[in-house]
Amino acid sequence: MSNSNEPDRSNPGPEPEARAHAPGTLEVRQLSYTRYEDAWKLQKELVAERIAGKIGDVLILTEHEDVVTVGRGTKREAWPQVDFPVVEVERGGEATYHGPGQLVAYPIFELPPGRRDLHRYLRDLEEVVIRCLAEVEVSGSRRAGATGVWIGDQKVCSIGVSAKQWVTYHGFALNLRSNLNAFRNFKPCGFDPGVMTNLDQHTDLPPGSLLFQVLVVKHVCEVFGLELPPAPKVVDPGPGEWDPNNLPILPS
Repeated sequence: MSNSNEPDRSNPGPEPEARAHAPGTLEVRQLSYTRYEDAWKLQKELVAERIAGKIGDVLILTEHEDVVTVGRGTKREAWPQVDFPVVEVERGGEATYHGPGQLVAYPIFELPPGRRDLHRYLRDLEEVVIRCLAEVEVSGSRRAGATGVWIGDQKVCSIGVSAKQWVTYHGFALNLRSNLNAFRNFKPCGFDPGVMTNLDQHTDLPPGSLLFQVLVVKHVCEVFGLELPPAPKVVDPGPGEWDPNNLPILPS
């Protein structure tokens, strides 16, 4: 997740095989708190399943335990010196921090013909975040040559991606109320650590991340032309079919 943030093009690869599933549906997986390594492993498993046509597009939403991830753009002399784990990964960009109070989104998307441009994909992810910020009346912006989303001169969202056979993974990290001191001992995305900000410094936010999980899903669907699967139908049991051992408790 860096200023130049060249995505991993190591092998977008051949065209994926024909899919057996209906396109255009988004599965959302909300994981609560996760170890970074667990979410990373899950992403790679889902990428393999997406390439094989076993699943459709998936969006992982999570918050991580304290970790710094290091992308391919990080130079050894800039290696983070921190008191929590440092994990080297295959995404584009440099080093960044993940931790509580930061909403992380990992789209496992097959980019369709006509959208197989990773730079466009980065701009689309920025657009998702900019639209989310607008919902709480905060103006987010882009900065030339510095992938991510900014509020004025401060960076609120870092983005770093990778792709295999045009199926994406990694994604973006939106600082809601994260520990900004965790950025202090390295250059996040190649910048001075003082550039990082939290959204709650610019507007009042409700507790937790649920609001922004909902907004991210909404705007991912809009920007990428996806839909959530239909809600399951609730069958109303007929007369005589109620379970007397499972009745609701009513107030006296």
